[in-house]
Amino acid sequence: MEFTYYGHASFAVKAGGKNILFDPFISHNELAKQIDINKIPADYILLSHGHGDHVADGISIAQRTGAKVVCNFEIHEWLNNKGIANTHPMNTGGKWNFDFGTVKCFVAQHSSGLPDGSYGGNPMGFVISADNGTFYYSGDTALTFDMQLVPRYAKLDFAVLPIGDNFTMGMDDAVEAAKWIQCKKIIGVHYDTFGYIKIDHKKAIDTFKKEGIELMLVDIGKTIQV
Repeated sequence: MEFTYYGHASFAVKAGGKNILFDPFISHNELAKQIDINKIPADYILLSHGHGDHVADGISIAQRTGAKVVCNFEIHEWLNNKGIANTHPMNTGGKWNFDFGTVKCFVAQHSSGLPDGSYGGNPMGFVISADNGTFYYSGDTALTFDMQLVPRYAKLDFAVLPIGDNFTMGMDDAVEAAKWIQCKKIIGVHYDTFGYIKIDHKKAIDTFKKEGIELMLVDIGKTIQV
């Protein structure tokens, strides 16, 4: 699969021939100032929860591209009220077949409020299964025993996990999460953007390596094959 990192917890994956964009927070991220959001392709936009650092560019990219936005029911209603009609509401535990493959929603232990202060519904993680691979994006979350359900549904090629601590799991908990989801290839997100979540990159990579797990910290704007 082709993975492109846009900074913070924003990334895109080409799955089933479609461009799937996750949690677009780019134009407000000083570390991603070289990224032109008007050039980002998107057939689908998946939103894990309603916080501004995950939805900030969602409306503008959805308007430009016509992408279908997949999110929880409360964010779906919020987007509809903002004029974004091409949405697909889901909720924890649900699964749906799209033209690129399937999305199954998993528990994320976090909070979720929308930028205007309205209720953001339950935060979620996703397992994406397409003909060219399967991966898990946990969304913003603490370490939770619910992660042990993931390998019962899917054999993962890679997973995307937050490692910045303070607001989400830190590197130690993320290592434990990698074990629970039975995945040896992890892409780290949700780090360095703010002072609260700056990390030591070498320490993080070494922490995973000691447990036989590969941690990839992708440069912003870079595309890799996973």
